[in-house]
Amino acid sequence: MRYLCATAAFLAFIAPVAAEARNIVITNDDGLTSNVVALYKALKADGHDVIVSVPCQNQSGMGAALGLRPLTPLESACRNNAANAGTSGAGPMTRDGLGSDFYYVNSTPVMAVLYGLDIVAMKRWGRAPDLVLSGPNEGQNVGAIAISSGTIGAAQFAALRGLPAIALSAGQNSAGSDLDNAQSPTIAEKSAELVRALDTVSKGGRMLPVGLALNINFPNEAKGTKFCASKIGTFNAYTLAFSENMAASASPEMKEMARTYKMDIPALPGLSLGQNPAKPSADQLQDESFLHLTCIAVSPMQAGYAGDNRNIDQVRGILAGLALAK
Repeated sequence: MRYLCATAAFLAFIAPVAAEARNIVITNDDGLTSNVVALYKALKADGHDVIVSVPCQNQSGMGAALGLRPLTPLESACRNNAANAGTSGAGPMTRDGLGSDFYYVNSTPVMAVLYGLDIVAMKRWGRAPDLVLSGPNEGQNVGAIAISSGTIGAAQFAALRGLPAIALSAGQNSAGSDLDNAQSPTIAEKSAELVRALDTVSKGGRMLPVGLALNINFPNEAKGTKFCASKIGTFNAYTLAFSENMAASASPEMKEMARTYKMDIPALPGLSLGQNPAKPSADQLQDESFLHLTCIAVSPMQAGYAGDNRNIDQVRGILAGLALAK
């Protein structure tokens, strides 16, 4: 509750103010996208020093997975030709026009943020960044699906390193086969506005309290929308189920995703994802799964799975009948 109140207080300060120059690492789980390029440009326009370190290919749904095998040279080009086949498993992007701040990793989102933090940031600044931004994802990460999100997994890993970290997710309509989606500039400018607000609240110091990360979800149409304080909560915008035949059970949302990424839905067992037809209950009206439909939902996340002191007392109660260590 204290984090939700702090988030609401922070949002009250959001205003178009000049930003302090910060060192920022951008990562994601989608690879090189229009959203990432637009965010990079918006932050650079505000005077920040920015590094981009993203997976070579789309790694959606990988959560906090690690890549435990050594990274061998690429067998095929990265998404949007970020790097060509035959190049190293991690390194600077080779696509023309990107400049020298863009890097790829042929592995999971957590491996991409690790490369940005442990290799690129150390060479560039000799220290950790002031802020890690994961996203903006091509599709919202709200409700139960968030636990499997590579966008959130990368932000959580950065937060567990003690770094201020924010997961950003936009609508599926911000996806595309190249780097010119019309939604991306608005999403980027709103994200940069949030960074400016963090500067105002932190007065140039640490940008988020230790142990607090943010999960931010944009509505499908971000232009003209405002920020609102929300919570992750229990309402689910999406339904998730195992299907014996993905093609037969494909929802309109799955079909649209397949069209976006130019994929076929196979007649094989796998995941079925669809829009939840249910309405939120009265105590779910502040959940991000509901609020992101009409505003930019800003939800507090604790870093990792640690419970608070109240949870520790609950565990002691459960164990009251057992012999405990002193």
